[in-house]
Amino acid sequence: MKVKDMTLTAVMAALICIAGPLTIAAGPVPLSLATFAVMLAGAVLGKKRGTAAVGLYLLIGIIGIPVFSGFSGGFQKLAGVTGGYLAGYLPCAFLTGLGAERAEKEKRSWLLPAMMVLGTAVLYTVGTAWFMIQTKNGLGTALGLCVLPFLPGDAVKVAAVALITPAVKRAIRK
Repeated sequence: MKVKDMTLTAVMAALICIAGPLTIAAGPVPLSLATFAVMLAGAVLGKKRGTAAVGLYLLIGIIGIPVFSGFSGGFQKLAGVTGGYLAGYLPCAFLTGLGAERAEKEKRSWLLPAMMVLGTAVLYTVGTAWFMIQTKNGLGTALGLCVLPFLPGDAVKVAAVALITPAVKRAIRK
């Protein structure tokens, strides 16, 4: 990895660390800006570096730095009811990054938002399955608590990331 790549990865991890604690209580799973930052990391840095930035964020949180929702940290957060959503950030960033790389290579701008939607679906799947295991709730209850309330906000995040990614990439290339 080049110095510039490491720096950009660290900057994106820092952005996720800043966005992660900023939450609004919405039941057992809070509304968070972290998903926006995770998708932005993948979209701007690509699948490898974007996923590395998310991994770095998770490591920072696991060691106890309060970068998770509500300014919390520690391994217990990853093992708790919302831990699956934290783990789901990894495939979300990877799929978003894959979409960004393919969209740029194939000149198909629709690929980035499509892959962000797929990444978010995987994030929901991992997080909701973990939530169900932890709480013993059924699928209907889990979807009502952990997915449906977040769909409009995540749609806005996907649109926002798709819109700003080209400008951020141009700024980084300078």
